[in-house]
Amino acid sequence: MVVIRRMVDRQRAYTAIMLPGEPPRIFPTTDHEHARILQIYLQDRPHAGIENDFTAFSLGAAPQPEAPDKTKHPARGAPGGR
Repeated sequence: MVVIRRMVDRQRAYTAIMLPGEPPRIFPTTDHEHARILQIYLQDRPHAGIENDFTAFSLGAAPQPEAPDKTKHPARGAPGGR
């Protein structure tokens, strides 16, 4: 599995690409370049059949809104009651 991380120090930003059994590859990049690297390695969003940060940690998954309870009136709380 490929691990891609953004690293920032006081003067510069870097992209680190790490593979199992290999030394990390760290090089300076802009935010735009880093975003493009994430897209190339399918780390920009969840993809079917691909394990990435989004699938492993559910990052970027929007919470599903709850369905409104139709038994309660929004102004009164319970049906027929005050």
